[in-house]
Amino acid sequence: MFPLMRSLPVAACAMLLAGAMGACKDEKTEVVKLDVDGDSVPTMTTHQVTTLISDSGQIRYRVTTSNWLVYDEAEVPKWRFPDGLYLEKFDLDFGIEATVQCDSAVYFSQRGLWRLDGNVNILNTIGEKFLTQQVFWDQRLNKVYSDSFIHIERADRTIEGIGFESNDKMTRYRITNPTGIFPASDFNPGREDSSEASEASGISGNSESSDSTKAEKLPPVAPKHIEKPVKRELPAKSKN
Repeated sequence: MFPLMRSLPVAACAMLLAGAMGACKDEKTEVVKLDVDGDSVPTMTTHQVTTLISDSGQIRYRVTTSNWLVYDEAEVPKWRFPDGLYLEKFDLDFGIEATVQCDSAVYFSQRGLWRLDGNVNILNTIGEKFLTQQVFWDQRLNKVYSDSFIHIERADRTIEGIGFESNDKMTRYRITNPTGIFPASDFNPGREDSSEASEASGISGNSESSDSTKAEKLPPVAPKHIEKPVKRELPAKSKN
């Protein structure tokens, strides 16, 4: 009798364990799929960022921004910088080739294309400044272009126009539709004037030289001839 009583608790435990295992097999795990719009909900949000970005195994950019939103699940994957961006572009020796500052930016990661918006300020290695409201920067084509108004400040003159194209170092560029060339002293009093204000149908700039320190001056453009107005005397009034 006693051996039988000792075996009852063991048998009961075995039955309970078997029942629990059976219950576990009957349970099903349900996966809930959320319908999230990848174009409006970022997959990653980062604040107060300073980061290095590589291209083909080389560190080429340093980005500083307040907010960095990544949309990897969007129909067109992109990074957004809604609160401004400061970007430094490096050469292979980690020297700064250009700096870029703007109010907001979007980087289309699959295309390697930047769109810079609002008070875009680009500075190249020799101190030439490019001011516009929108710029596209194609990393794959090593090309910068815009259809917006452009204001370029050089050491010898200031050039303005609509639309421009440039290499990604901002050292070889062309204005599509120039609207004016002004002496440097007009915008920077005290600077010597080495240019002429004129009208032109096409302007290109080349900031690269053999020692990479001096900008190639634009050829002078002949001023448009303006005839002086002829002064005509009114006929004398007759006396009654």
